Amino acid sequence: MSIEDDNKAIVGRWFTSFWGEKCDLGIVDEIAASDMLLKYSLHEPRRGHADIKAFMSDFRAAFPDLNFWGVADLIAQGDYVVGQWEGGGTHSGPAFSDFLAGSLPEASGRKMHFGGTTVLRLKNGRIVEEIGLDDGVTALSQLGLIRTV
Repeated sequence: MSIEDDNKAIVGRWFTSFWGEKCDLGIVDEIAASDMLLKYSLHEPRRGHADIKAFMSDFRAAFPDLNFWGVADLIAQGDYVVGQWEGGGTHSGPAFSDFLAGSLPEASGRKMHFGGTTVLRLKNGRIVEEIGLDDGVTALSQLGLIRTV
């Protein structure tokens, strides 16, 4: 297998185990670099295993049905893998204040469903950064945190 195939396999596992329907936080220790950067427009950037695990634990507590999935084949070139995805969930858990645009009260019942594209960089079989461009406007307007015309 080529480095691109190896990297796509690692990212596929990450998407399924970290972002998929059932989150296994052990995947962070297994395939993320110790200083991995996780960056999306909806949230503050996160760095390192503990910070990334805390982010996902809080996100999934607030949105227990959170689930994201790929909608196109992964594309790889060298150390980079690009994936296109969609997903979301229902806010039925505790208050959530991680969105840069505002907070949700406990169990608001609001639903979000949106998509995006993510670029991941790997080094020596570990994910060192995940930078996503998401449709934050859709998510935030569905959650009632911003108003669109």
